[in-house]
Amino acid sequence: MKKIFVLLGHPNSESFIGSLAGSYEAGALEAGHEVRRQNIGDMQFDPVLHKGYKEIQTLEPDLLTFQRNVIWADHIVILYPNWWCTMPALLKGVFDRAWLPGFAFKFNKNKIGWKKLLKGKTGRIIIGAATPWLTTHVLFGDFTNELSRATLGFAGIKTKITIFAPSETTSDTLHGKWMKKTNRLGAKGV
Repeated sequence: MKKIFVLLGHPNSESFIGSLAGSYEAGALEAGHEVRRQNIGDMQFDPVLHKGYKEIQTLEPDLLTFQRNVIWADHIVILYPNWWCTMPALLKGVFDRAWLPGFAFKFNKNKIGWKKLLKGKTGRIIIGAATPWLTTHVLFGDFTNELSRATLGFAGIKTKITIFAPSETTSDTLHGKWMKKTNRLGAKGV
């Protein structure tokens, strides 16, 4: 059994993405996995880096909980909508504020390279997109890179991606199939 941290990156927990998060969590719990969950819309924190990384702002309790959940977990699941070919601003704010040197990575003293402090963990990103994936990819490129490779991968987390699209115009039948697929992913802990 795995320790799984589910982070709902949609500000509205009653959205379709919120339902997917619930389906993943239910599947994981039914299979006997331990699960911790945070909903970005319920977290209280300032998402803005007021002075960049020149001065690290004191982390609010919800960001400290986020860090503890990441450290605790074997597997991290992040669900969010694709807005303007990226994640919602609040989700980006969590990573801007809490994905810090000494926590997720550590630069080498010679400033060449870094240590991946979260190596050995796995991740799954589940994205709902209004536009079909291929259309978005052809027009704008890979919209999953910044979180999957440049953030989680930078810290050593091996991540898989699931994209459900077009999520806003799809039939209830297909939405139901996506919910079942997400539930199965949760049951398998992947």
